[in-house]
Formats: sequence, structure tokens, C-alpha cells
Amino acid sequence: MSLSMYQASAPIFLRQFAALTAIIDTAQAFAKAGGLDEAEFIDARLAPDMLNFAKQVQIATDGAKAGIGRLAGIEIPAFADTETTFDELKERIARTVAFIQSVPAASVDGSEDKAIVFKIRDNELNFVGQPFLLHFVLPNFFFHVTTAYAILRHKGVQIGKRDFLGGI
Repeated sequence: MSLSMYQASAPIFLRQFAALTAIIDTAQAFAKAGGLDEAEFIDARLAPDMLNFAKQVQIATDGAKAGIGRLAGIEIPAFADTETTFDELKERIARTVAFIQSVPAASVDGSEDKAIVFKIRDNELNFVGQPFLLHFVLPNFFFHVTTAYAILRHKGVQIGKRDFLGGI
């Protein structure tokens, strides 16, 4: 049995977003228990030249919804990057999850050979569906989710690999 494009994308995003939401819940409780300002976590980064926690979550959500949207050939919802609290970031994740869940599997399946063309800044990128998903969308998605996780770990939030994996 082969793995469909939908199976290789949507369930992966949904599961990881559930884990990321739980990790944010843990960070929120940690901040509250310690009397810490959420902004200390939202603005945190691992290195001076890296993006902060909020931006990592924003890019992870943008990448997942754009990946599914491009594969399905449908309009990708635009979200303003204005989140400054854990609750706002969780709401953004929830809106992304709702979008992914609204996309029928049949509109993603069969996109293996679909031409995918888009711009990032001034660079036009050209892909074919399956390599787009496997070599661009998924690695970028996991990079930003992993970096968000690492920022919270670095800030002292008591999370581990099982939290990242979503309770396996």
C-alpha cells in the first residue's frame, strides 16, 4: 500500500500542532508558576541572529498551511504576524489546524507531479509536488517546530522528547 500525499502531510501537521500546543500550555503554566512575564518566552531566541519563539511558531503555521494549500491548489489563508502571547499563538495554531482539516484528502492526493511555483522574497521557487512536500515543506516545518521547542527548553521549561513527539 502506498502512502498518499495527504497521509504524508496533513496528519503529520495536525499531530505536531497538537504537541506544540501542549508544549505551549506547559510553558504558559511554567511562566505563571514562576511569576515570569510571557514576553520573556515569546521574544526568546537561541542566538542573536535567530528568529524569536513567536516567529518560529508563525513560520511553522505558515509553512503547513501553504504546503497543503499549494498541493491542493486552493487559496491559502493569510494571518497577520501579530501574536505577542501564548494564547494568541495557540489561537493561530488552532486556525491553521482548522484550515488543514477543511482541505479534503482528495484535493491533495494525486499532487505528486503537480507543478508548484511561488516566490519567497525576490526568489521564484519551482518544485514538483512530491519533492516540494518531502524536501521543502516537511523539513522547514520541523525545523521551526524543533527550534520553538528548543527555545522553551533553553528558557527552563520542563519538556522533553516525549512532549515533542506528542505523547508516544
